[in-house]
Amino acid sequence: MVPFPNIPNPITSKRTFSALEILQLIVFTSLILYFGKTLFIPLSFSLLISFILYPICKWMEKKGTNKGTAIIISLFFVTLMAGAIIYLLLAQVMEFLNEWRLLQVKLKDAATQISIFITERFDISNEKQLEFIKKTIDNSGSEAFSLLRNTAYSISESLFILLIIPVFSALIIYHRQLLSNALYGIFPVERKKIIHEILVETIHAYYNFIKGMLVVYLIVGLLNSVGLAIIGVPHPFLFGFIASILTFIPYVGIMISSLLPITVSWLTYNSIWYPLGVILVFSIVQVLEAYVIFPFAVGSRLKINTLVIIIMVLVGGILWGAAGMILFIPFISIVKLIADRTPTLKSLSVLLGDGEHEKP
Repeated sequence: MVPFPNIPNPITSKRTFSALEILQLIVFTSLILYFGKTLFIPLSFSLLISFILYPICKWMEKKGTNKGTAIIISLFFVTLMAGAIIYLLLAQVMEFLNEWRLLQVKLKDAATQISIFITERFDISNEKQLEFIKKTIDNSGSEAFSLLRNTAYSISESLFILLIIPVFSALIIYHRQLLSNALYGIFPVERKKIIHEILVETIHAYYNFIKGMLVVYLIVGLLNSVGLAIIGVPHPFLFGFIASILTFIPYVGIMISSLLPITVSWLTYNSIWYPLGVILVFSIVQVLEAYVIFPFAVGSRLKINTLVIIIMVLVGGILWGAAGMILFIPFISIVKLIADRTPTLKSLSVLLGDGEHEKP
């Protein structure tokens, strides 16, 4: 009789992965995330919002409120906060437009001063400068059309995301029991308790993430205000905290929020150095926020080390743009929760951790 070969028992044996298999898994996952971002980005934001609103809905349901009514009330307050941010954004734009005539005069004076400086410093006549500007405008026509097309696409995509997120959030909260049961069914029965613990801690992790973000906005607002006050910009705390709140809208928010203090400082002091000072202050604070404040305030609350936070911010930006820079931080916290409860992933848990319990 031919003996049976030694077949490893899938229950007792531990599956090890080669470096090539890990690399293939990373590449495959990255491709799925990149090409599926139109679905995954709003779904991820919806999951984030549903985890945040779940305790509120659960509390209202215990008080006797209908499940659907509790969801509508909680989403209403979220929409109200989003509407307040949009109102601040539009108010800044309207304030800026009201000052546009005076700004045009300042722009013409600045252009004239720059032209005189170039003529005196580099011996380039005004005619050559105008000819260079004309050629630049002619050559940039196609690029401007491409920029407008990309901008229109980005705006339409953002509107779609803003409209679909509340729908996804409401459905996730409403069908939470069904989704939980489906998740439990994927894993063995003995793992149900651990999966439940991971779900509960994930909700707390997202809650800590939001608390960390509030700390970020407070610190950024104070730094903006102090910087503007040192320069001498009127109403520094107003402009500083508006800029801090609008950083929730990556890139665009800080650019729009800087327009009004730039305009006010230019009109007040009749000098280009004050607007440049405003730009410098906001730029320094943004760098500190991205690489120091955000990783420290958010990462410490999620019990993830700063290096991993920075790496995930960069990876999220590469795959999903600005949305990924926000969403990939909670994602890695979920990975750490799973790694903490999986014996074969202890090395990954130590790598992601903040070293709080590390032996000297």
